[in-house]
Amino acid sequence: MSTEKRAPLDRKRVADTALRLLNEGGLEGLTLRAIARELDVKAPALYWHFKDKQALLDEMATEMYRRMVARTDLDPDDTWQERMLKANRGLRAALLGYRDGAKVYSGSRFTGAEHGREMEENLRLFTAAGFTLAEAVRASATAYAYTIGFVTEEQGVQPTPGERREGYDVAERARLLAEFPLSASVGAEIFEDYDRHFEEGLALIVAGIEARYKPKG
Repeated sequence: MSTEKRAPLDRKRVADTALRLLNEGGLEGLTLRAIARELDVKAPALYWHFKDKQALLDEMATEMYRRMVARTDLDPDDTWQERMLKANRGLRAALLGYRDGAKVYSGSRFTGAEHGREMEENLRLFTAAGFTLAEAVRASATAYAYTIGFVTEEQGVQPTPGERREGYDVAERARLLAEFPLSASVGAEIFEDYDRHFEEGLALIVAGIEARYKPKG
């Protein structure tokens, strides 16, 4: 038996194993039974740490967040625009590191308070730039929802970098929609060049926030 499998079973070890298996089989194939088998324990042993699969997904999302912020340094001299761009670019990159990463992250509840430090710093930066607290929350939440939604759709087409699901051939799509010429022509604008499209959408969000709230920063 490997050293890893002799290690004590705890929440982190279960979450780490689940994230590794997520990349192999996606969210649909991630079961408590499969995780237990990988850990060389019986499935009921996992219920000492997680009452159900959603509780495990919450811990997985929290671990994804921990890993993301561990690679991120917040610059106190950022403008609010720079912080919003950095935060959402970093979130997208982190989610793309896991098959179905956006689906795991979306709707999950953080199991600790680690996110409080980054949230506090972001809110201080935004309010210092002239946002009310409510405006800062709405601006941040809107950009966050955009990023989660964008990556969810992106991973629906490209589950992992370099992989493309069957049925998303742009030329075939154009052929099927030939009687709707405008719709037929936009396949590449929807299903290709995700990096560019993400940046354009994020720029629209920032511009809309500036226009709506008119902060001084």
